[in-house]
Amino acid sequence: MTTADPASPSPNTASVERLLSDFAETDLGWYIVNDNVMGGRSDGDFRMDGAELVFSGNTNTNGGGFSSIRTRPLDLDLSGYDGIRLRVRGDGRRYTWRLATDARFRGRPIGYWARFDTRDGEWITVDIPFAQFVPRFRGTTLPGPELDLRRITGLGLMIYDGNDGPFRVRLDSVRAYRADAPPTGN
Repeated sequence: MTTADPASPSPNTASVERLLSDFAETDLGWYIVNDNVMGGRSDGDFRMDGAELVFSGNTNTNGGGFSSIRTRPLDLDLSGYDGIRLRVRGDGRRYTWRLATDARFRGRPIGYWARFDTRDGEWITVDIPFAQFVPRFRGTTLPGPELDLRRITGLGLMIYDGNDGPFRVRLDSVRAYRADAPPTGN
């Protein structure tokens, strides 16, 4: 697997889609963050399966109820785009896509969350408009700041749907898209 730079092209030359990861040619340095960071009992991990990332585990709402994967620090300007486009095969549970910037709440980094549903065993393309992302700190919704698309420092996938039990979702691509871009289907 090679490392690619998802930071180009510039927003002035934005195409209708920008590939951020296809899991075959790009390595964004994914790592796991489970609720055990706050005393929780959920477990989750990820692995590569060919050109797909498989995120799976078990959530336990007694003490947290989440598992997530996140990228190493990035430097992305997505201001020329309207949202994130995922190609996923899920298990029917609700997941959360997470964006990070340099924004802070009481000196601590915050995330911007948007939820999406999956269909059990079915590949689907999920478009998440940037307007749906909400600033959050440790699960609490904040009144701001607004998402600064010029300063995206990380991406993430999380399960935090309030349910106990196993989860499994496969990703085969992550893209930024413009509203005038039809899904590519791959």
